[in-house]
Amino acid sequence: MNRENWGSRFGFIMATAGFAIGMGNIWRFPYIVGESGGGAFIIVYLILTAIIGVPLLTAEISLGRKAQLTPLEGMKKLSSPKSFWNIIGWVEIIATVMILGYYLMIMSWVTVYLKEYITGEAFAFSTETIQIHFAELQQDQYTLLIYCFIICLIMIFVASRGLQGGVELVSKIFMPVLLVMFILLAFGSNTLEGSSKGLLWYLTPDFSKITFKVILSALGQIFFSVGIALTAGFVFGSYLDKKNSDIPGSVGIVVFFDTAIAILAGFVIFPALFAFGIQPDSGPGLLFVTMASLFKEIPFGMYLGALFFFLVFIAAFTSIIGLLEAVVSTAMDSFKISRNKSVILCVSITFLLCITNVLGFNSWSHVTVFGKSIFGFFDFLSGSILLPLGGLLISIYVAHIWGFDNFMKETNQGAKNIRVTKIWSFVMKWVIPIIIFIILEEGLRGEVLS
Repeated sequence: MNRENWGSRFGFIMATAGFAIGMGNIWRFPYIVGESGGGAFIIVYLILTAIIGVPLLTAEISLGRKAQLTPLEGMKKLSSPKSFWNIIGWVEIIATVMILGYYLMIMSWVTVYLKEYITGEAFAFSTETIQIHFAELQQDQYTLLIYCFIICLIMIFVASRGLQGGVELVSKIFMPVLLVMFILLAFGSNTLEGSSKGLLWYLTPDFSKITFKVILSALGQIFFSVGIALTAGFVFGSYLDKKNSDIPGSVGIVVFFDTAIAILAGFVIFPALFAFGIQPDSGPGLLFVTMASLFKEIPFGMYLGALFFFLVFIAAFTSIIGLLEAVVSTAMDSFKISRNKSVILCVSITFLLCITNVLGFNSWSHVTVFGKSIFGFFDFLSGSILLPLGGLLISIYVAHIWGFDNFMKETNQGAKNIRVTKIWSFVMKWVIPIIIFIILEEGLRGEVLS
């Protein structure tokens, strides 16, 4: 069976960006910034993105291209069937499956808001009742599960169409539109009365807010947003032609757009948030409450709200399809089954995990795992433990086991303006592993003691 390939470099970049740019930027980044004190978090985030995010995503895609297989089978090929380093594939796939489980639930929230703006229901809520409405939505488990099921059917349809006809096609169309939309919304948000306070809070660093727990959150956000150790980087790399693909240049473009959308989301959210008197540390509902308030106050709010939540849905959908493609391809390689069977199997598992997260806000709200809600546990274990652990293992394997010179030679095949150089060696061998280890150890200690 011939392995699929990307139709073009642009298609690969848009699909990888589409996977990276999603709810991690639009939903997760603003509320993590809100909980972590604003401007100081952004500085930490940008520094760690440059030092850790770019090299690790480059390394993971390069591993995928070298193996021409998905992580579980690919690591067996690159090392040996019984090698310890096969754990990289297992850490990645477990984290990806866990994130798929709650990502689908968040997409159902987006879908409900999209429907309410299309029908005009959204404007039945006053500024005072918007926050209450979001809380009530989380309690409406039956509605959310119906939407989750419908989204699963769409996922099956797109994923079954293959690489170029599914993931690549959707991403190439909607990613540029999303970027333009966010730029326009950022201008609109900053014209609101009182918005300047939010902009000042967002851009003014308060370094007293930086703790190891905040740094751990920044590290987890980078892995979640950029998509490191989330299987997809490895899988997408495995679909690259070995001679005609520019990995360093493509990664640079992907990380730039990913970071730009996250920062832009803050320029949209926080000025509006302060204008409407909403607390920045409002948690996972921040995006929904703030944007619903914003669209009530601006001209053509109903139409812009519908367009916004449609684009958020598309951004989320390209990400979840990227995550799903990673798991589907892994199942195909590991179990030697057809794409259609793998799609149905993986979507079914995603839906079952989604049920536990949805019920965790309602019928199972009393259930805790290590003192956390079901969603909180899924988010913490995947984002703050497994993804950084996966990144740590990748950095050690690439720099010390595969060997930096071999990595550099492989990655620079097809590279053009940006190339891996010897300067990367010290960063890959020592800086990245030490930083991740210290942040993990100190952050986890703080989490346990808090």
